[in-house]
Amino acid sequence: MRIAIYCGSSRGLDPIYAATAAEMAAYLAKQGIGIVYGGGNVGIMGVIADAALAAGGEVIGVIPESLLAKELGHGGVTELHVTRTMHERKQKMVDLSDAFIALPGGFGTLDELFETLTWLQLGFHGKPVGLLNVAGFFDHLLTFLDHMSTTGFLKPEHRSSLITETDPEALLQAIRAFQPYTCEKWIDELR
Repeated sequence: MRIAIYCGSSRGLDPIYAATAAEMAAYLAKQGIGIVYGGGNVGIMGVIADAALAAGGEVIGVIPESLLAKELGHGGVTELHVTRTMHERKQKMVDLSDAFIALPGGFGTLDELFETLTWLQLGFHGKPVGLLNVAGFFDHLLTFLDHMSTTGFLKPEHRSSLITETDPEALLQAIRAFQPYTCEKWIDELR
């Protein structure tokens, strides 16, 4: 099994973000789960790669050519795939992964998270998508997703397809138990 980790190229201001990322990566490595990530050697990305490698895990980086120098591509990962574009990067990460987890990050993290969720919603894949809510980092986002659902722009079934936990072990258990929501006729399901 391989899990894609979407996370920041920054460490953030609170040390708990990096500490939890390292804990998550080491936990996955000890479970024999490979990590697919953005290929960088900086921020939470670098923390994820280094912690998983230190725990003996498989780490596959996927980075576009244009960001290779900017993000200081990690030279010590198990495999490093270099793509031409960001779109190719995201597709490659999806193709290589059996599940997805978002950790604290910025626009890129949210872009990856929401594209993967949209693909799940549309049935382009049936893989679990999780969010590790470190120190309440995603609380406002989760409140907004609830608002989207209560105002009729997001089906409750799709809202609940985003697995959210605060503990790496609980998140992995929920990912393993995930069953995707499917609808037979999309139009008939619309409000």
